[in-house]
Amino acid sequence: MEKQKNMETGNPLGELSIPKLLLKFTVPSIIAMLTSALYNIVDQFFIGNSVGELGNAATNIAFPLTTCCLSIALLFGIGGASAFNLAKGREEEDAVYYMGNALMGMVSLGCILLIFTQLFLSPMLVFFGTPDSVMEYAKSYVRITSLGFPMMILATGGGHLIRADGSPNFTMILNLTGAVINTILDALFVFGFHWGMEGAAAATIIGQYISGVMAMGYLSNCKSVTLVREHFHIEKKYIATVMSLGAAPCSNQLAMMVVQLVMNKSLTYYGALSRFGQEIPLACAGIIAKVNQVYFSFVIGMSQGMQPIASFNYGAKKYHRVKKVYLMSIFCGFAVSLTAFLIFQVFPHAIIGLFGDGSGEYVSFAVSYFRIFLFFTFVNFMQPISSNFFTAIGKPKKGMFLSLTRQILFLLPLIVILPLIMGIDGILYAGPAADITAAVVSGVMIGREIYGRGVFRESMGK
Repeated sequence: MEKQKNMETGNPLGELSIPKLLLKFTVPSIIAMLTSALYNIVDQFFIGNSVGELGNAATNIAFPLTTCCLSIALLFGIGGASAFNLAKGREEEDAVYYMGNALMGMVSLGCILLIFTQLFLSPMLVFFGTPDSVMEYAKSYVRITSLGFPMMILATGGGHLIRADGSPNFTMILNLTGAVINTILDALFVFGFHWGMEGAAAATIIGQYISGVMAMGYLSNCKSVTLVREHFHIEKKYIATVMSLGAAPCSNQLAMMVVQLVMNKSLTYYGALSRFGQEIPLACAGIIAKVNQVYFSFVIGMSQGMQPIASFNYGAKKYHRVKKVYLMSIFCGFAVSLTAFLIFQVFPHAIIGLFGDGSGEYVSFAVSYFRIFLFFTFVNFMQPISSNFFTAIGKPKKGMFLSLTRQILFLLPLIVILPLIMGIDGILYAGPAADITAAVVSGVMIGREIYGRGVFRESMGK
């Protein structure tokens, strides 16, 4: 019956104009990603202006765990959404099983991460490279925020499934709701009650739980399918497809987590050998990483908004539409990236000043980090959009490889090698070197896919 209905009416993903579809799916996706970034940056603002540099350093130490949660959410969220949309484009009746299996994966791994963090918190923070002066702040923060891991994963990953179901606006609303509540409670708990790190952490998990409950409410009554108990039974053929399609964005986040860990250890070690000390580089890098995450929210939001459009039309063999949505996403990504580059280069003092006062060395390092490490921001749209494009058209191996280029293949070795020659300045110059190299590799791979030989090129020429 559903198949007959699709044949008669057509799916909007395959019929509406690409600019209109991209606007419909991208804007809510960007807002959803922005609200996710705001969870971190709002905590940084309140902690920086109440606790100070040590509090900022503690949130940076905890950031890899947030990245780990996001990797799980993208593994099952984007993977489940891509599998669901590809199956719907091919008019397969078992599309709903991908959604159910994806949800079970999110909840299961979220609970495992929560338990592991609670049991091994102290040795984990030592492994993360936490200085003694920062340890108690980090423990207080992570012990509470880890309680929200399952709901954070469900809200973020579930948002992708909700978007795939054709309700991008609801994804935007659930994320906005959590972020607004987090901001209000941060002000109350940190500035009003003076609860410090514990107050910021409590505000974060309350917002996450509310967003998670909203996601569960929607998914229990989807628009295009009905989830029942049998859809949640993990089956190899469904979960394997979901994980393969979500592997690229997940790998990108895991790579970021590894880089964050190595970066923190390097900043602590080489900072101690410089005039900045251990805490200043750690605090500055944490702030700038979260500011950069705001910029990346636009780029990742565009790549995620592109996903259901590219997936459905590739499944329906409408290749000219697939090419058009990718090229439009790339153009928009460049415009956003160029704007971010200009802001980072011109206004670093103003940005760092939002997160509290600091010494002359603190400001000096932060400004250098902005202007050097983020110098090639204007090309940083290529790798994430292209990686997600390969995933969307059902080519996860290419997407996974591309997702690992900047973080693992280029940035990680440079973070290790360059400081041996240049000291802490080597960490700063590792960023632009990795960015430009990853952009070039992305351009070459995409050029071969779209303009190389094969059915894809021939069909898009029609």
